[in-house]
Order: sequence, then structure tokens, then C-alpha cells
Amino acid sequence: MKTTATRDRLLDTGAELIGNHGYNATGINAVLKASGVPKGSFYHYFASKEDFGLAVIDRVALSYDEKLTHLLEDTRVAPLDRLRGYFAAGREDMLTCDHTHGCLIGNLGQEMAGQSDVFRDRLDKVFQQWEQHFVRCLTDAQRQSHVDSTLDIEALASFILAGWEGAILRAKTLKSVEPMQRFENILFSRLLVP
Repeated sequence: MKTTATRDRLLDTGAELIGNHGYNATGINAVLKASGVPKGSFYHYFASKEDFGLAVIDRVALSYDEKLTHLLEDTRVAPLDRLRGYFAAGREDMLTCDHTHGCLIGNLGQEMAGQSDVFRDRLDKVFQQWEQHFVRCLTDAQRQSHVDSTLDIEALASFILAGWEGAILRAKTLKSVEPMQRFENILFSRLLVP
């Protein structure tokens, strides 16, 4: 149990530091100092900084995947209300961090996709998994005639995730959730109409 707690502490600290400073600017020593974990323990769990970075991605992705399941796949809630709840939660997260963090996976995609095939592939798999939550929610909406039956749900899910990630980036830049709200408004008024 103690060893799992130490690994988790390293990953949580790493996610926070990478979220604040980026992967390249986050050194192992900074993670060790902030987590209070000795260097030998780090190398007990991770073979390299890259191995650690990939584990951070997996941990953040799993946590967010659970959040997506809760927000987008709760069949007690109407599908488009689930989607609205997802967007509202994203805006609330952005306000809570004062527009500084955004999506760690999206941030890493911008930083690392051009530098590392290993990171790019792992991040792409995460985005593909997340898209499937949107696919399931939108499929429910289409079955209930809340979304145009001729829309390609896979393409729409990909568009929503990509557009939302862009809105998050823009919100960070402007220090305002307005781009996120604008994206949601246009999505619901122009695309998600039966």
C-alpha cells in the first residue's frame, strides 16, 4: 500500500507541475522535491522521465475518462443535457484554476506531438477513447430524435472534442470562458438540432 501511495504521489505531483510548467520544463528533481520522494524511489517506479511522463498521461487520462463516463453516459439524464453538463463542468474547471491549466492532455499534445512519436501515439489513443464517450452520448441523442439522423456521429464526436480543446486553449489565452461558451452556443444552435 505504501509503495502505491508513493507512486501515486509522484504521478499527482508530476501532473500538477507539468500542468503548470509543461513537460520539458518539469525536471525529475523538481518532482522529487515537491513530492518529498527520494530519487531512488523514483527510479524504482519509472525507468526514465519519458516513462514517467507516459504514466502521468495514463493517470490523468483514466481520471478524466471516469469523469466523462459520469457526465456523458448517465442514462438517467437526457443526452443533450449530459453534453451541456459536460460543457458547464469544463467552464467551472477553467474558472476554478483562473484560466491557467486547461486540459493537461491537450497541453501535452501541443507541446510533445512534434517532439516524440511515443507521446503523440499515446495522446492520440487517449483522445480516441474520449471521443467514444461523445459517440455514445450522441448516439443516444440520435436514437431519441434529438440530433439529426443523417449526421455522422463519429465525425461529430471528433469535431466536438477538437473544437472544445481549441475553445479551452482560447479561454486560457483570453483569461475568459467566453470562447468555451461561444463554442457550446454555436454547437447547440447550428449542429445539434433535430
